[in-house]
Amino acid sequence: MNLTLYVWRQNGPEGQGKLEQYEAKNVSPDSSFLEMLDEVNQELIETGIDPIEFDNDCREGICGTCGCVINGRPHGPQEETTACQLHMRQFKDGDSLTLEPWRATAFPIVKDLVVDRSAMDRIIESGGYTSAYTGQVGEANQTLIPKPLAEYAMDAAACIGCGACVAACPNGSAMLFTSAKVAQLASLPQGKVEAAERVKAMTATAIANGFGNCSNHYECEAACPKGVSVKFIAKLNREYIKALPK
Repeated sequence: MNLTLYVWRQNGPEGQGKLEQYEAKNVSPDSSFLEMLDEVNQELIETGIDPIEFDNDCREGICGTCGCVINGRPHGPQEETTACQLHMRQFKDGDSLTLEPWRATAFPIVKDLVVDRSAMDRIIESGGYTSAYTGQVGEANQTLIPKPLAEYAMDAAACIGCGACVAACPNGSAMLFTSAKVAQLASLPQGKVEAAERVKAMTATAIANGFGNCSNHYECEAACPKGVSVKFIAKLNREYIKALPK
């Protein structure tokens, strides 16, 4: 198939960006979206044009690095799929695709489709540690956790920190990401010791780094490639209220 690409090109956060047109020719429907970009970049390099900069790492839908906005949707049109796992059979011959970086105050553009997502790392860092007994190794079943609670924590832990929720939110909010990290630990015995300080610190860090607030648009849940639910935002709000001085 042959596609027309309109790609956002920008040299750094202070640069003047613009959409530039490129042609993706003879694209295999079985190739991934990033493989298609690799082929386009190879042609650009051969013609002396700077390749399109984009983030990628594992290309297995695990690391959360590959995010970009495809035709207005973070990670593209397929639900619960990262850009690296999106295959070109989702598009048709002759389609036009507009590729843009995550758009958020907290995510300054590094170059082209690459943004600086270190603000999310700072939210994680502010969460601190969990208190744990470091003596003799205990029995595997010493700390009993009900199956529904374990599954709830695993659902929260599915978040890969890609930032699609931020890019989809009209407020540039990181509430879904932050709430998943808070809920994962707050629901388990190991995370309850620091639960109050954790939720206050992570929420404050999110605000300090330029993320907006949640106004219940639900775009975050729709854009999440791992299907993380907004129920965790409700959990974060409950934990935050519990942590306030009485």
